[in-house]
Amino acid sequence: MLFKIYLQMVNECWCNKDGDLFSDYISIRHDHARNINLDVSDPEEECESYLDQPLDELIAFHFRVIREMRKGDYSEAFNCQHNLIQVLIKVFQSLKDDNWLLAPVNTVALELRLLAIKIGSGNIKGAHLKSREGLEKAADSLMACFRICTADNRSLECDTKKWGMMSLVNQLFKVYFRINKLNLMKPLIRAIESSPLKERFSLSHQITYRYFVGRKAMFDSDFTLANEYLTFAFQHCHKMSKKNKRLILIYLAPVRMLLGSMPSKAAMQHYNILELWEVSQAVRRGRVGELSNVMQKHQTFFIKFGIYLILERLKILTYRNLFKKVHKIEGSSVVPIINFEIALQLTEDPKIDMEE
Repeated sequence: MLFKIYLQMVNECWCNKDGDLFSDYISIRHDHARNINLDVSDPEEECESYLDQPLDELIAFHFRVIREMRKGDYSEAFNCQHNLIQVLIKVFQSLKDDNWLLAPVNTVALELRLLAIKIGSGNIKGAHLKSREGLEKAADSLMACFRICTADNRSLECDTKKWGMMSLVNQLFKVYFRINKLNLMKPLIRAIESSPLKERFSLSHQITYRYFVGRKAMFDSDFTLANEYLTFAFQHCHKMSKKNKRLILIYLAPVRMLLGSMPSKAAMQHYNILELWEVSQAVRRGRVGELSNVMQKHQTFFIKFGIYLILERLKILTYRNLFKKVHKIEGSSVVPIINFEIALQLTEDPKIDMEE
């Protein structure tokens, strides 16, 4: 494909308001981004010759992004992508009673976030800090897009920009989890929960939304809400998406354990998370020492997914299960404290003394 032909195709779908096709034409993940025949030294001059404003700016920035990516300069690629989305935001905001740019906005916003992450993938000094700064900058652009969507109260339902709310919220959630600013999720959650479109967004977006809200609820110790949202995400996630279902289950299983429901070995084995089954076995048996050993054994795994401290809370449940067994053996409503101490020592936790 020659560059001029590409420009003609872009101009055609822009004039026809074909959002899905235009979204492909400005995506760095589309095939054209790897086509060396489209590599031009001065995209601005070429675009100005064939395209009207602001389309010429959008496409010129897009090819600047591609050029910088080919050079491996993801920091500059991010800056070009940021310039691109600023132009797109102005056009998006100027659209009255129309939402055909939703798909392109979502694509450009998503790839802005991906490029921000890519900045920190190298071994360059300070790359991690630049990546965080990039993510915070990306979040500002995503929020600008989100505000445009929420403010669209004049359009008919089929033309409203509000249909773009959940996909943008999901992108913001991913940023906030990565930079550990979960408190910023609250107003976004309120906006979605109060939206009449809440149950009508695409199922894939609903699954992602409930996954992140469920995780936040877990960290907020609202285990009932976490169970509800993570269960929805797990049950509605496509059965062929085993990787995603596994990720959901890594958070859902600890939540259910804290609510008193232990996972089956078959389920944990199917999704290759037997680490959690080992935890559940120790809790079920009331073996405090065994639980400590399992936590130590799989510490890296639990910390990686941010569930170590959540699983630590299972120790109380483990004590309860042990004491229930002691009570059952005693067969009396009054059990001497010394019997509990002996039980704890027998379960390999000799550190407990009478005062504790």
